[in-house]
Amino acid sequence: MIILNGGSSSGKSGIVRCLQAVLPEPWLAFGCDSFVDALPARMRESDGDGIVFAADGGVSLGADFLALEAAWREGVAAMVRAGARVVIDDVLLGGAASQQRWLKALRQSGEPGKSGEPGDLDVLWVGVRCESTVAAGREVARGDRVRGMAVAQAELVHEGVVYDLEVDTTRTESLECARTIAAHVHTTAPPEATPVRRAPRSPS
Repeated sequence: MIILNGGSSSGKSGIVRCLQAVLPEPWLAFGCDSFVDALPARMRESDGDGIVFAADGGVSLGADFLALEAAWREGVAAMVRAGARVVIDDVLLGGAASQQRWLKALRQSGEPGKSGEPGDLDVLWVGVRCESTVAAGREVARGDRVRGMAVAQAELVHEGVVYDLEVDTTRTESLECARTIAAHVHTTAPPEATPVRRAPRSPS
């Protein structure tokens, strides 16, 4: 499993697409945006227990949102345990606290990247950085984000987060970042899972 963390408009989505292209095995891609899109519209439009995007780019999360997000993380972890390779595009708004919530779902009680207990999943934690001014320019160009979000999140999401690897998209293309990550995946990848035994086919 690969988890990319970076602020809005830092270039994570482009890296994910490139990773799916350069990695030889099939990888499923999920992210915080796909999770938010799956929420009922009312949880994206009110100031209750959903997600609220302030006019200045700030984001606040309610109790119902956090409960559903925890269930979503558990579901992603279950897919990985079932044998799927998954890359996640996330924005850890709570920094280290948000990373701890992922570690809980992944059953990792120690440091990121160091599984040791039964049930722990092997995860490559990748920080995706980008200078706030560059991210802000991308934010304007894409036109689908609240102005100010890129600057607000550029450093916030990295506070206290422990990574195995960091990339910077300020002046580096997504494909080059993806190749750097892919090389790390292959140098640290665990042995292949035991293949599922299939019943022999009866003679026709």
